[in-house]
Amino acid sequence: MRLASTLLSLACASLVVAGGAGCSAKDSQASSKSTTTTWQSELSSPMKAVLDQHAALGPKPFDSLSPEAARLQPTVADAVKALLEKQGKDTAPEPVGKVEDREVPGAAGPIPVRVYTPEGDGPFPVLVYIHGGGWVIATIDTYDSSARALCNAAKAVVLSVEYRKGPEHKFPAAHEDCFDVYQWATKNAASVNGQPDHIDVGGESAGGNMAVAVALMARDRKAPVPKHVLSVYPVAQLGGSTPSIETYADAKPLNKPMLAWFGGHYMSDKAADAKNPYLAILEADLTGLPPVTIVAAQIDPLASEGKMFADKLRAAGVKVRYELYEGVAHEFFGTGAAVPVAKDAVKFAAGGLK
Repeated sequence: MRLASTLLSLACASLVVAGGAGCSAKDSQASSKSTTTTWQSELSSPMKAVLDQHAALGPKPFDSLSPEAARLQPTVADAVKALLEKQGKDTAPEPVGKVEDREVPGAAGPIPVRVYTPEGDGPFPVLVYIHGGGWVIATIDTYDSSARALCNAAKAVVLSVEYRKGPEHKFPAAHEDCFDVYQWATKNAASVNGQPDHIDVGGESAGGNMAVAVALMARDRKAPVPKHVLSVYPVAQLGGSTPSIETYADAKPLNKPMLAWFGGHYMSDKAADAKNPYLAILEADLTGLPPVTIVAAQIDPLASEGKMFADKLRAAGVKVRYELYEGVAHEFFGTGAAVPVAKDAVKFAAGGLK
């Protein structure tokens, strides 16, 4: 019953974006009623085990913390490792052919990247991958599992970007760093055993936002456009409300107060930045973008935005692959060692990149 109501809410949001009348008052009432059911009851057993372990690590509410303190909080990646240890399972990272840390030049200075190369001779397609963290927290270490999984599944060289973060570096600092790494990849793919004519861009959450922004920036700045864009539960707007933001307002590991906290620390001019098409990608002209793959999680404040964005892409004539994964929450994509459906999501994502 709850899942049906959630999907109805997403469909309503899509109708609004497409210019339709939206849902009836009766539909809205049904959606509102559904919020009385706790989101925890919708979690799959493996996802619940990860989030229970995360809760046991004692994370504090982000909106009560400074950015410096928030960066020290336990992550879902920490929870997966702790859960595997508790279960007596191997906690070693997924092996790939080679991993190398290096720097690439950027307009504001050198940008650290981690290069993941698959087994084999190559040259391989290249994926510029952008981690999540709301433009404020997390690192390439936090999202190491996603990069490794995509490296193997897509048989691609993955360049994971350690971009600058807010509030020390406000918008568009992180976006520009990611674009600089993408630009570097288009000109230097051979130096990482990559194919110069097959450069993709992808990311999770805030990284999913920036992956789209990089494609928009490439189009607007007359640079080579990526072959494909992977956007995993992207932030598609700043501020405002959607059905999933209200339904999962108190969800974990991402909730409504955290969205406001992240945006507040990255934006410098909130009124202007919240409408900037490179940050609020739902505001962008999407024509001329390459094919896009969107991965969405059911129990996620950003679920509606992913569906709305997919609908807007299609309306702009962009080829879209979209999949909503049930029973899982934000950050599930990199939890394949503990949540089996995450492996399905990686396989789906890799299908678009291939």
